[in-house]
Formats: sequence, C-alpha cells, structure tokens
Amino acid sequence: MADKALENFIENVCGDSHLRVEADLGDGFVRLRSAEAERRQAVHDIRSTEDVVIELLRNARDANARSIFVAATREERRRRIVMVDDGDGIPPAMHERVFEPRVTSKLDTMHLDKWGVHGRGMALYSIAVNAETARIAASDVGKGSAFVVETDLDRIGEKTDQSTFPIFERMESGSVAVRGPKNILRTACEFALESRRSCTVYLGSATDITATLYEFGLSSLTSAMRAFCADTTRLPVCTRLAAAPDPAELADESAKLGLAISERSARRIMDGGIAPLEPLLARVRIGEEGEEKPHPARILSEASPSADADQRGLKLSQDDLAAFSDRIRAAYAELARDYYLEPEVRPEVRVGKDAIRISIPVQKLR
Repeated sequence: MADKALENFIENVCGDSHLRVEADLGDGFVRLRSAEAERRQAVHDIRSTEDVVIELLRNARDANARSIFVAATREERRRRIVMVDDGDGIPPAMHERVFEPRVTSKLDTMHLDKWGVHGRGMALYSIAVNAETARIAASDVGKGSAFVVETDLDRIGEKTDQSTFPIFERMESGSVAVRGPKNILRTACEFALESRRSCTVYLGSATDITATLYEFGLSSLTSAMRAFCADTTRLPVCTRLAAAPDPAELADESAKLGLAISERSARRIMDGGIAPLEPLLARVRIGEEGEEKPHPARILSEASPSADADQRGLKLSQDDLAAFSDRIRAAYAELARDYYLEPEVRPEVRVGKDAIRISIPVQKLR
C-alpha cells in the first residue's frame, strides 16, 4: 500500500512521465505503457486517406520539419502517399519499431491542435494497422525522412472528389471558414494554414514532388557537394535527388524515396521542362464572406513551357543563399518594429528556374 501511495504521489507531482515508460529503445526513443483498449481504439483512428495524410503531416511537424513534401497518387483502388520531410529523422534501427504501438521520441511534448492530441506514439501504429503497407523508405538522425504508405480504397476510403480546391473565406468575426469537400487537398491546405509559422507544405503527384525535391536540393547543395557525392545516403533526404548526374540516376534515387517516375520524366525535370511546385499555402486565396469567385488552383503541374522559352535555371551557392537570407531577415526586422510584428522570424528563400521566392511568416506582437 505504501508503494502504491508513493507511486500515486509521484504521478501527481511529476505528471508520471518516467513511470509510463515501459522500455528505453535508445536514440531518444521509448515505448510507453499501453492498455489493450488503446490498441483497439487505434484501429478506428484511421478511417480514410485524409486521416492518413493529416497524421503523417502532424508527425513531420512534430519532428521539427521546416519543409514537407507530399506525393499523392492512385492506381485503380490503390492509394499511395509518399511524404518526405527535413525533420529530425529516425535512426535505421528504429525504422520498423516506430510503427509499433506507443513508440515515441516525444515523451513530454504531446501536442494538442485542431485535430486532437498528438505525440502519444499511436499515430504511425494506427496507420500501419489500417494500411496495406507502411514503411520508411529513407531516414537517419538529422537527415529527415521519407515515409511510404499504401492503402486499399475498398478497406480505407476517401472522398470521391479529389480535385476540387477548397475555398477560404474570412468571416466578419475575423475567423477563416473553409468550404469544399474534405479531400486530400483541403486536409493539406488546412494543415498548411494552421502550421504556417513552423513549416511549408508542398503537395502534388510523384513527378511534381520529384521536380520540387530536385530543385530544393539544387538550392541547398553546392556544385562540389553534388559532383563529389559518392554516397547519397550521407546527404539529407530532401537534397539527395540533386546529386543525380543523369536522368537514369534521378529516376533511381526517386524510387529509393518511394517516388516512382519514368526516366523520360526525370529527363524533363533535369532539362527544366517540369517546374517545381509552389508552396501549397501560396495557392490559397482567402476571400471575404459572400464572395463568389473561387480560387483557380491546380494540384498537378501540367503546363509545359513554350519551345522558345529560356530553360536555363538559376543556381545560388549555399553561402550566398545564407547571406541573402540574413540580409532579408535584417531588413524585415526594421519593418517589424515599426508595425509591432515579431522581428525574430526566419525567412524562407526558394530559388526556382525563373524566380526567387521569399516567404516571411508574419506574427503580431501581443
């Protein structure tokens, strides 16, 4: 009785964080104690493709990802989701274990957001028990991750309309209302809006995401790093595609991340024929209440450049990109002080084929 009383007292004082650990798995990961009822409930936590997408997005955000790339493809009744991020990464020894119940690296950092509680170590388990396959294609500590999930739509359904872009309206109260089917697009848009201060989301086909990751890598790696990279696994996951010297290697490296593309598509990407995606949030237009005009957005980059267009890309070295970002940050800090905005923000600079895009999160001082 005395031992039980002491245990209850420590739980009340310390939040029972050390008592609920069942096993230390190493590399910062633990397995928490779980009841059979929790495991049974986890089976019902994933009921649709959209549920899979939001749990993977939240998982990447909680792993401190700044950029999240989502490829959604479908073949007949099979849905495939590939999610690549530049977050904390997962050591190889944990690649299978993270799909077990109550395995987490976030012992005392559970998140409560608009989708509920996250960080209990059940999200990936819930996905795994409902999906046909769920695996980590690539990941290591400090190098980000690539998750691949395939589902059977006869078992786990999704909204029939997967092409309609959601409409965002600002209400008189100042809140933002969303209209449209609760499809993958809307799910990702709502997450991108909710998490805009911490991460940037890209959504498209496998080819779109490959083109975007290739451009992301070009803007992150120096020419020397790309030319003398003998082993791409030494690079962060999000930058590996840029080390491909030719279309065949690009298609092969993409496949290693779970992104299946043809060598022809890889050649078009390297030639600049397939442009990288804009951040998903850049395609969101918030209209005023009652406005009829919808947002004319596309999920796939289908437009091809004209034959006489200049296909040469712009490449900046990592040092020049960092210096440019620092100057933008300093310039914004002066503006922020005049308008009572948070000055300590991190601008995101993306170098594209025909533009340099700068995104600065705006946060009002309270």
